[in-house]
This record gives sequence, structure tokens and C-alpha cells, in this order.
Amino acid sequence: MAWCPDSLDARVRSAAVSGSSAALQPPASARKPERHPDAPAPGELLGAHYEHCFGCGHEQPHGLHLEARAGEGVSLTAEFTVRPAHQGAPGLAHGGVLATALDETLGSLNWLLRKIAVTGRLETDFVRPVPVGTTLHLAAEVVAVAGRKIYSTATGRMDGPTGPVAVRAEALFVEVPVEHFVDNGREEEIQAAMKDPDQARRTRAFEVNP
Repeated sequence: MAWCPDSLDARVRSAAVSGSSAALQPPASARKPERHPDAPAPGELLGAHYEHCFGCGHEQPHGLHLEARAGEGVSLTAEFTVRPAHQGAPGLAHGGVLATALDETLGSLNWLLRKIAVTGRLETDFVRPVPVGTTLHLAAEVVAVAGRKIYSTATGRMDGPTGPVAVRAEALFVEVPVEHFVDNGREEEIQAAMKDPDQARRTRAFEVNP
């Protein structure tokens, strides 16, 4: 049964009117996202999907080490602290690093749908500079699904979950088969991930956009 886009919350409708690209506006055939029965429970820490991921992997010395927790419905929260290795201008987070944090957070939503998907489009608004040492509090949700397309939004705030908005984004993710990674990734890393003796970790390595 199709879900009418008119049921999108006011924030998403406002973003569509204020200039987000047509590619990020759910079509009339879109439906309301449904949390998978096997999705992590609300409040559960998701952990790294791949230890070498720049966004969430703990084995990346200069990575974001972003940590996400499942929320209600198809939503989650995440945090990462801006370190000196993440700066662009002196003492401020690099814009590309902030976009990466948003992308990682949005990609993690796919765990709640239990879909393998990659970023098709990401539009980011940089609202205010983020100093080194700041912990960015991110909140994201899936707002609609249409076939293989997953539409989602995220907001990053400083000084706590209700602090001033620093960054926000809208994204389109596209569901893909696991062969997308096997066929396009570097052989060495693909084989290492597929041979990981930890079955859960082996599966999760291919669950979200790397």
C-alpha cells in the first residue's frame, strides 16, 4: 500500500520547499519506512560495522570513531568528538569530515531496515563552524522508502542533543546486493572481511555504505 508523502513531518516538507533537489523528494509511490523485526532494540549501541571504516571503525587511528544508538521507529542518535586530526581551518572541523559524520550516521539507519544500501545522493548544510574538541550530537531518521530508494534526514548539534544546529543533511540511499562490494572493493580487504571467523562481524561488514 502506497504511503502519501503528505504524511511527511513538517520539517521534511519544509526542506523540500526550501530548495532540496528533486532527487531527495520522495515520489507519490513512497511508503512509510518499517523497522525490521530483527533490528537492534531502542537504546542499543550499534557498534562498528567494519573495524577499518573511517566513520565508525576502531582500528582507524584518525577516523571519527562515531558511535550510533538505535532509536524508536527507524531513527537513531550518534556522537563523535572532533579531534585535531579532523581540522580544516585552524582549530575547526573540516567540512568534509562533518559531511562524513552525517553520511555515516545516515548509512547506519539501514541497519534498522536490515537492508544493504549505499549513498546515492547527500546534500549538506553547514550552519555554523564546529571547533576542535566539540562533541557533535547527531540524530537521523528514515522518512520514506520507494522501491530500492531510501530517503532520510540528519541533524548535528553542538553542546548536547538540544544544542544549536551545526550541520544537517538530506540523503538518498539505494539498496544494492552484496556483490556490489565484492565486485568493486579491493580484493585484499574483501577477502579478509569474508574470512573473518566472527560470523556476525563478517555479515555486518557489508551491511552499510563503507
